[in-house]
Amino acid sequence: MNQPTQPKMSHATSVGTPAEPDSFALAAASLSAQRPLRRPRLQRIAADLRGNRIATAEAELKEDLADFPDDPDSMNLMAQLLIHCGRRREAVLLLARCVELEPEFAAARFNYATVLFQLSQFVAALRELDWLLNRDSRNPLFRQLQANILETIAENKRSLSICEELAAENPARAESWLSYGHALRAVGIHDKAVDSYRRAIACRPWFGRAYWSLANMKTVRFTEADIQEMREQLGHTNISPDDRIPLQFALGKAYEDFHIYNRSWELYAKANAAMRLRISYDPETLESGVAANKALFTPEFFRTRSGAGCKKPDPIFILGRPRSGSTLIEQILSSHSAIEGTSELPYITALAERLPEREGGPAFSTDYLRVISEMPAPDLASLGEEYLRDSQVHRKLSRPFFIDKKPANFSHVGMMHLILPNAKIIDARRHPVASSLSMFKHYSSKGRLRLNELGLFYRNYIELMAHFDQVLPGRIHRVIYEEMVANPEAEVRRLLDYLGLPFEENCLRFYETKRTVLTPSSEQVRRPITGEAVDYWRNYEPWLGPLIKALGTAFTSYPAVPEELC
Repeated sequence: MNQPTQPKMSHATSVGTPAEPDSFALAAASLSAQRPLRRPRLQRIAADLRGNRIATAEAELKEDLADFPDDPDSMNLMAQLLIHCGRRREAVLLLARCVELEPEFAAARFNYATVLFQLSQFVAALRELDWLLNRDSRNPLFRQLQANILETIAENKRSLSICEELAAENPARAESWLSYGHALRAVGIHDKAVDSYRRAIACRPWFGRAYWSLANMKTVRFTEADIQEMREQLGHTNISPDDRIPLQFALGKAYEDFHIYNRSWELYAKANAAMRLRISYDPETLESGVAANKALFTPEFFRTRSGAGCKKPDPIFILGRPRSGSTLIEQILSSHSAIEGTSELPYITALAERLPEREGGPAFSTDYLRVISEMPAPDLASLGEEYLRDSQVHRKLSRPFFIDKKPANFSHVGMMHLILPNAKIIDARRHPVASSLSMFKHYSSKGRLRLNELGLFYRNYIELMAHFDQVLPGRIHRVIYEEMVANPEAEVRRLLDYLGLPFEENCLRFYETKRTVLTPSSEQVRRPITGEAVDYWRNYEPWLGPLIKALGTAFTSYPAVPEELC
């Protein structure tokens, strides 16, 4: 592998030693200094927040806001507490009121922009950032958040320009090189992305996310020197879990590339065990969710709501389990003159959370089903129109159709049909061991399931999709990854027939299509289809017993659905 052309940074600090304050830290300190807390009580509350004494801080803040209901400083502190507790919708209302009362409160406005971004209110977040940047145009915190939002809504040239500037201005800051690498990768400038990730490592040799970013490019192969360096960094006892875990994934990928699968598996297993501790997951939640969907969404239920919903046919949903070929399907369809790819959009999930006024809690909660089951036809149409309005910011090409390829949307098929009855739904399906193993090997800061949990999850997913195949026959088009690889032209023609669109040769030359790809498969979909990934899972078969056992008949019957799940 070619090393970066830039000179290697000096890294005098040891693992875990704080670096000198950079421009980001100085900007954060400056924001706080602009409006210091004057009242001793608020100073104590802020100290409790910093010390993670959340219950004490919340009790004090409630009392303070009862005494001073329009105090911007109390509002801002309470909003920070709510964000920490995952209650962002409550926080955003407080922050809106806070900046209304005190427009020049820059720190609160920055918090407001940040939580708007987290709630997928991208246009509103950019509006707040414009206000901030008009007053402090060089602030790196404001500019980095602006770049993150612009990347999310596919304004990639602007995002790349900002990230490039921030890396140049902060050459010793590892995070700036990492962000620049992500921006380069998104637009397909791979060589410079590799250089940028290596600059991040030069700044901080134990920077796990930079190593993982290299590993996740798929086309990068680590050298023996890279392996030795990663092993050395993992040997430090004081490395943080946020660095250790992605380093383990990266080293696992390095051994995999050298076909040393036993050592590779050992690292993947250790990293996943640590990741599993980060999430609260009860398999019964999904199982009960599937049962609730099947009980509600019957043929009779849909018959009585025939004609409801927004009639526009614009969306094409691609859903299923991650790592099942959805990015490949999106790239193929985005090569058609009538279709625009907009990646994974958050709006269906946001609707499912907003309807019952729920935030956080168990994944795949079905609290919203009761609400939507009682909605009159005009309200269902309004939800569909809301989805289309929210999605508009991602549509840049004025094409009649666009793709939303969020895999987890499979759990909301019933609602999607009700609010957008003319939208198309594509189920991307891949061998259950192949897709589950691919997830198991993939680092995600959100956490990962155990092998047996991945197997049970897959069974629940195909059971739910089989139900909708029965109650909405012909509504969902299924693409089997292995069949797409074996006979791409026939599968592409079948796919376009389902969409009601004419065949275009460009769809077979999808790897020539220039567009932004933000998912982990960004390099693969820029190359012609190969079958190299179809049976790759067999390299790890000796360790996959818990997964195969949990899959049961879903493993032996694939691609058919076992009778007991139909």
